[in-house]
Amino acid sequence: MDTITHGIAGALLGKALFGGDDLLVPKAAERGPRMTASRIVTAAATLGAVFPDADIVRDVLSRNDLLILTWHRSVTHSFLCLPAFAFGFAWVTQWLARKFKWECPSFAQLALVYAVGLGSHIFLDLLNSFGTMVWSPLEWTRPAWDLIFIIDFTLTALLLLPQSLARLYEQGEKLAQRALRLWLLYSVAAIVVAGLLQIAGYPLSVASVIGVIAALAAFIFLPILRDWGSRLSRAEWCRAGLAAAVLYIAAAGIAHHAALNRVKQFALLERLEVESLAAMPLPPSLWHWDGLIRTSRGVYELRMNLAQRAAAGASPEAAIEYGYYPDALDNPFIEEARQLPQVKTVLWFARFPVTRFRRDAEASIVEIVDLRFLTARSGQRPAFTYRVRFDGSGRVLSLGWARR
Repeated sequence: MDTITHGIAGALLGKALFGGDDLLVPKAAERGPRMTASRIVTAAATLGAVFPDADIVRDVLSRNDLLILTWHRSVTHSFLCLPAFAFGFAWVTQWLARKFKWECPSFAQLALVYAVGLGSHIFLDLLNSFGTMVWSPLEWTRPAWDLIFIIDFTLTALLLLPQSLARLYEQGEKLAQRALRLWLLYSVAAIVVAGLLQIAGYPLSVASVIGVIAALAAFIFLPILRDWGSRLSRAEWCRAGLAAAVLYIAAAGIAHHAALNRVKQFALLERLEVESLAAMPLPPSLWHWDGLIRTSRGVYELRMNLAQRAAAGASPEAAIEYGYYPDALDNPFIEEARQLPQVKTVLWFARFPVTRFRRDAEASIVEIVDLRFLTARSGQRPAFTYRVRFDGSGRVLSLGWARR
C-alpha cells in the first residue's frame, strides 16, 4: 500500500477509536494550545501508520539495488518488533510533550495508539502481492494475501472521505457552499485518477467516472437533509469510514476467492502440472484479476474481469484468453547466472519467475522476470526484471535491474 494511504488510515483510526482531533486547525478555532492531547493522538496514529516505510531511506542511500527485496518490508514491518517501536515512540512523544509543555495522553494510551497505527500499516501491506516479512528477524519469509492492488484509489477514498465529511459538517456555517467545493475537489480528483489509470493501461469507462462523481455527490450532499450530518460526531463519521473500509476488504476477499477458483479450474481444464498458482489484484476495481500458474517449463497468465464473466453467464470452461511465458532452455550462461548470489536473492523473492536468454553483438544476456509485476501495456518491461550480461568466455560484464 502506498505511504499516503497508510497515513490517511492512521489518522482515521486515531479519530475513530481514540477520540483524535484534526491536525489542521480551523481558522475560527479557539485560541488555545495548538498541540492538544487529542491532536497528539491523531499525530501518533498517523506517524505510527507511516513509519514502517522509513526503511526505504536505506534503499535510497545504499548502492545495493537488492535492498528493495531483502530489507524493505522487513524489521519495520514486523509484528515481533512492533511493541519496541510503539513503546519507543510513546517515550519520545512524552519527552517532547514535557519539553514543550503540551497536553499529552498517558504513556499506556500513547503506546496503544502507536501500536494500532503500526499494526494498520503491516496489515494493509499484507493485503497486496509484494510480500511483507511480518515475522522478521525470526523468519524472513514474505507472506502476501493478494487481495488489494498496491495502490487502490477506492480504499484511499473510503478512508479519506469520512474525515473530510466530519470536518465539513463540524463547522456548520456556509454548509452548502463548502459542500459544493468539497464535491468539486473530489470530482476533479476522480477525473485525474481516471486519467492516470488510462495512461497506465487500466482504463475506466466514462460511465464509471460519472457513477463515481454521482456517488460522491450523494455522500456529500445527502447528509445536509434535515441537518443529520451535523448531528454526527467526528468519531462517528470516522467509525463509519472504518466500517466501509473493512467491508471493502471483505469484498476483496470474496472476489479473490472467486478469481482463484477460476485459476484452479483453468489449470484443471488445461491439465497443467502446477507448481504454484495465484490470483493477483489488478486496477481499476475488485472485478479485475490476474491469474498466474507456475509450471515446470514456464508461467501461464490469464486476465479476468469477474463482472463480464458473471454478466455473460459463461461457465469457467468457456474460451479464456491467456498468455504463456516459457523459460529459456538451459545453457551454460543460465546455469552460471543461477549461481550468482544476486540472482539467488531475486529467485528467492520472485513467486512467478521466468528465465529469458538472448544474445546481442556484445554479450549473452540472462534475464529473470517476476510475472507478478507485468504491465498492462504490451511491450513494456515488467518492473522487476533482473539482467545479467556475460561476455563470450562467461565472465560477468554487468548485472542489475533492467532499466529499459
